[in-house]
Amino acid sequence: MSKAEKTRQFIIEQTAEIFNKKGYAGTSLSDITSATGLTKGSIYGNFENKDEVAKEVYRYNAKRLQSNFINELNDAMTTREKLFVVLNVYRKTWETNMSRGGCPHLNTAVEADDTMPVLKAEVTKNFQKWANQFIQIIEDGKTKNEIEESADSSHYAFQFIALIEGGILLSKTMDNRSHLFSTLERIEKIIDTELIK
Repeated sequence: MSKAEKTRQFIIEQTAEIFNKKGYAGTSLSDITSATGLTKGSIYGNFENKDEVAKEVYRYNAKRLQSNFINELNDAMTTREKLFVVLNVYRKTWETNMSRGGCPHLNTAVEADDTMPVLKAEVTKNFQKWANQFIQIIEDGKTKNEIEESADSSHYAFQFIALIEGGILLSKTMDNRSHLFSTLERIEKIIDTELIK
């Protein structure tokens, strides 16, 4: 990594939680300089503008969230185990994710929906990527004869995402993790009664 790349990465890492907690509009340049100890000139010497910082921070937060799943999954698992692992990651990381401001996909999607097309495009990409991972697990399960052949993998993938994000929204708003946890139990029931052979 060059010195410039290290500085960019430092700025991203130091401001990741601030952007996730305060949002794009709520995060000021002084928040960024305070968190990094760098000057305004140094920030804008490494990023074109605040939009670029926000986009790179969102990418970083999304990747950090995704790494939790990658670390838990392995090829030896059954399809059911893989699907349940994804759900269990949310249980295991609830406290950590909340201390960082919650789900970066949800936070950014709500804020960027009508006002920041660049960030909205990034969130859309990540939701599709997440859906593709569910789809891949389900389709692999069909190949292994573990999943009902008639199951529409795309339908289930987006249904699971909608339920998870809705559960996170309620749990964070109500300050009660049981809303997410009961949603995860519901998804497990769907997996066992509608998908698994």
